[in-house]
Amino acid sequence: MPEDNAIAARIEQLEIRITYQDETIEALNQTIMEQWQQIDRLKRQLTQLDARLQEAESRSGAAPQSEPPPPHY
Repeated sequence: MPEDNAIAARIEQLEIRITYQDETIEALNQTIMEQWQQIDRLKRQLTQLDARLQEAESRSGAAPQSEPPPPHY
């Protein structure tokens, strides 16, 4: 039955396609997880740097600039 062979071939193609899609989804998921880890690391570093900056400013007695410089500056 040629019709049965055609259906079997279509099913096989769909299975192959799903397999490649699953692999792609897994690779994308891994990339996203790595990016979130990097974002978390960068957030921690930023928090540490902000704390160090605040500490340095408080020790030097320099107040953060609250006014922007004049236009001609």
